[in-house]
Amino acid sequence: MRVGIRWRAPAAFAAVCAVLLTGCQGDQGQDRLGEQAATVSPTPVRPSGYGAVFLAVDECSSFGRTSFTEVSCQSERAAARVVARHDGTVRDGPRCPATTDFVLHISEQRPSFDEDGDGAVPRGYACMRNLQPPHPGDPGGGGGPRTIVGDCVYDLGDGKVRETACDGGGERKPEFEVTKAVDIRSDCPASTALYVRLGGTTPVGCARPV
Repeated sequence: MRVGIRWRAPAAFAAVCAVLLTGCQGDQGQDRLGEQAATVSPTPVRPSGYGAVFLAVDECSSFGRTSFTEVSCQSERAAARVVARHDGTVRDGPRCPATTDFVLHISEQRPSFDEDGDGAVPRGYACMRNLQPPHPGDPGGGGGPRTIVGDCVYDLGDGKVRETACDGGGERKPEFEVTKAVDIRSDCPASTALYVRLGGTTPVGCARPV
């Protein structure tokens, strides 16, 4: 399925075949992407394997952040794996795992066939982890949707900071490193020079100069 483009699943093809071709039978073999074709039936057959639920946990996406396709994780087009999947928006929903590399935002779609048969793929988001390095979501990686212990930041002014790679390989050099996550500022060590908002159960990041 490609976000923003109509989804034509193998099961939808099976339904058309059942209507137009008397005697369409059984196993249609393998399609060009290596997916098992659906068996012909009087009613649409839900696809198996990847695609049964759009970008479910442990499924993979192709390259791209704004336009992407769900593909088999064994495909040469596979770029990242889903580590968590939630309906709704990032702002209102659960947080992605700490080492998530990036987030794919899924707009609401109404294809001719979908995972539960109600005619809609709900709005949601998928927390993604690259299949191969680099992993910007790792501590010190310089990216990812969350700032975690081990990450480095630089000061933007007005009380704002932005993450950058701790090894100095980013566009900006690191100025502070988050060394600890605590409940309140008073729990930070004496060496703390900057407090970083992390969110979650320990929302305060204690950062020291680097």
